[in-house]
Amino acid sequence: MKVQIIATRQCTHRVNLEHELNDLGVAYELLFAEDNPDLVVRHQIRHSPNLVVDDQIAFRGQPTEQVLRDYFSHGT
Repeated sequence: MKVQIIATRQCTHRVNLEHELNDLGVAYELLFAEDNPDLVVRHQIRHSPNLVVDDQIAFRGQPTEQVLRDYFSHGT
C-alpha cells in the first residue's frame, strides 16, 4: 500500500496527520503541493492536507484519529 500526504507547506493540520499515521504505524511519503503541481492537478487538490492511498484520494482534509484507525485496520 502506497500512502502519501499531499499538503501545502503552511498547512497546520499536516503535523497532526503525520503524528496520527506514525502512531498507527502507517508508512507514508510527504509531498508538498508547491513542489508537485502535477499531483495537485491530477487529484484536483484545492485544500490541505490530502491523504492519497494507492494513487486515489482517501481523505480530503483532516480525518479524525478514529476514522484513520478504522480505515487502516480494515485493509482499505
